Amino acid sequence: MATPPPPHGPYPHAQPPAGSYPQQPAGPYPQPPAGPYAQQPAGAAPHQPPGAYPHQPAGPYAPQPGHPAQAPYPYAQQHPHAHPQAYAAAPGCRLCGAQPAVQATVRGHQGLLFLMRFLSRRGMFCRSCGLATYREMSAKTLWQGWWSPLSVAITPLTLLMNLGPRSRFRKLAAPVGGFGPSLDPGKSLLRRPEALLFLVPMALVVLAIPTLFVLGAFVQGAGIGKVPTLAVGDCVRNEGDWKDQDLEVVDCGSADAEYKVTRRLDAPKDECADGELLADLEYSPDKMTVSCLAPAR
Repeated sequence: MATPPPPHGPYPHAQPPAGSYPQQPAGPYPQPPAGPYAQQPAGAAPHQPPGAYPHQPAGPYAPQPGHPAQAPYPYAQQHPHAHPQAYAAAPGCRLCGAQPAVQATVRGHQGLLFLMRFLSRRGMFCRSCGLATYREMSAKTLWQGWWSPLSVAITPLTLLMNLGPRSRFRKLAAPVGGFGPSLDPGKSLLRRPEALLFLVPMALVVLAIPTLFVLGAFVQGAGIGKVPTLAVGDCVRNEGDWKDQDLEVVDCGSADAEYKVTRRLDAPKDECADGELLADLEYSPDKMTVSCLAPAR
């Protein structure tokens, strides 16, 4: 006769299948004793009446008389947005960290014969660091920015563009705070040696313009460089070649006389004689008539 399997299968220590519970003994269950709660075994949770919370230690979160009991949270619950967050502090100077500071771009320029360099420093600047940067870069531009053909026009524009940041720096209050000392602005731009190197040639240019006008008027009044007007019978000497004539009126009896003006070709059909040369039109009174030049000897 076969032996029936044990109640929990072939493995006596296996867990019962899910959903199955051991058979409860029949009969009434023992009731808890009346009156104060019975003493519980060591390590067991104390029996609480329905709706009551576990015992809370004394402290700021203990229930007060006349107030309902609070849930047993170890710390007070805080809403993540209970208090408005403070805005980030305004950025300070990029060189010293002081405030107040303003966003600006200071520019510089260098001319190197056929090459050019465009320089700039951009960021937040306080009053002292901004003025120091402006004066340094503008002073270098005054003597480094003229040494290429295009730089002659770019350098003045660069200096004019720096006047905008300079005005903004001067409106700021004195810098305070920061992680380091502010830069020393130093001497003003016009009191620096670099500015003197710029002012001296500019003064010469300003003085040269009226000087050239005066010399031009003197030369024109004195007839220096003026083309002579040839008349029939004048003797001339050619200081150049015949493609680029440079005729000068001389005395016909002197040894310098090379040619003599014989006639002017006033009519369209007039021609010079054989062996005569033609003077340029600029030597005629009306700048439109050709003069004939015959050898003086």
